[in-house]
Amino acid sequence: MVCYPGRFGWYELLTTDMAAAKAFYSSVAGWGAQDASTPDLAYSLFTAGNAPVCGLMDLPQEARKMGATPRWVGYVGVDDVDAAANRIKHLGGAVYVPPTNSNIGRISIVADRQSATFALVTGLKPGQQPPDDPAEPGHVGWHELLAADREQALDFYGQLFGWRRADADSDPTDWNMAFEAGGQTIGSMCTKRAIEAVPFWLYYFNVRDIDLAVERVKAGGGELFEGPFEAPGKSWIVRCIDPQRAIFALQGKRSPDRIGRASGSEVGWSTEWSGISSRGRLITRPRG
Repeated sequence: MVCYPGRFGWYELLTTDMAAAKAFYSSVAGWGAQDASTPDLAYSLFTAGNAPVCGLMDLPQEARKMGATPRWVGYVGVDDVDAAANRIKHLGGAVYVPPTNSNIGRISIVADRQSATFALVTGLKPGQQPPDDPAEPGHVGWHELLAADREQALDFYGQLFGWRRADADSDPTDWNMAFEAGGQTIGSMCTKRAIEAVPFWLYYFNVRDIDLAVERVKAGGGELFEGPFEAPGKSWIVRCIDPQRAIFALQGKRSPDRIGRASGSEVGWSTEWSGISSRGRLITRPRG
């Protein structure tokens, strides 16, 4: 398994109820689950087919005390975590968890200069082989940064990872600006709306049937707060909140009879997203 430098290579859900989260996402995303705990840490792997795609662990108590809420965290592969963490501080970002050895490799939990949290990793142990088809069910198909200022955000990640605008000829007034890493378009950046509390990364999980997945979100105690909306490539997207209040997104196809009906109207957002905020620094403990 390979984690390519400058690319997202791993994802973790930090939650307040591992058993409930395991049941919820297994239903919604069709994942399997494998126990990967150590004597010091309860940890599970979500799998698509036989491939591990993301991890699951408890949100540490020290993080909860500082106001952190359940959330998804994406890990970007680097050659040297220590050097990358120092570079982030030099660029005006923050290092919340200094470089440390963990159960998945050497990691550091960090934030960009606009406070969006993400993570660094080298020597990734579970790893995931990028799927041949980026829309393969069960995998993350898109990474979206809701930034305070997308141009400044792209400058930060460009200096850090070499990311750049995917289409230099695109309309600069477009709300969503696609970016590429290593020549492959992997996500987009947008300047967040005023009603969105803080900058954050949103990860889109691929599903075969978006409407069926939405039904499972609701049946499992989650909430749909935006969508379905049509996206390029004849796919549809929804943005959701799981039962422990972690924010995530889904993308997939719709059946022809569903497309013929009216799309779900956008649910009004409050500054707390129906009581949900991404406030609070993400703090985790060493896991090695």
